[in-house]
Amino acid sequence: MAEEKTDEQWKEKLTEDQYRVARCGGTEAPFSGEYYANHEEGVYHCVCCGLPLFSSQEKYDSGSGWPSYWKPIDDLKLEEIRDTSHGMIRVEVRCPQCHAHLGHVFEDGPPPTGLRYCINSVSLDFKKQD
Repeated sequence: MAEEKTDEQWKEKLTEDQYRVARCGGTEAPFSGEYYANHEEGVYHCVCCGLPLFSSQEKYDSGSGWPSYWKPIDDLKLEEIRDTSHGMIRVEVRCPQCHAHLGHVFEDGPPPTGLRYCINSVSLDFKKQD
């Protein structure tokens, strides 16, 4: 389990954009994220606590403007929270270890899951496969 941090400690650890998205539930602009067009092999970790979240093997181009995955790594159970903000009904996904906001999951993804985990790049830290 990740240690609990205060808002001030998170602000010291993260960039302003990382804090705004991961700790305050913000969203980065579409097509702007560092990992949107990343095609290298590796693993995407939570930017806050380092938990492995997604593999490049499950990443695909959804055309949405954000990195998209059809499943989390090793069937990791992400926190799912009903989100009714902005006049929409969506499912927010958070890191199960530190509760960082990652993005949303939609039921319009490719087989075999039919899911699209639409994730903010600033909520992720990519580690290239050796």
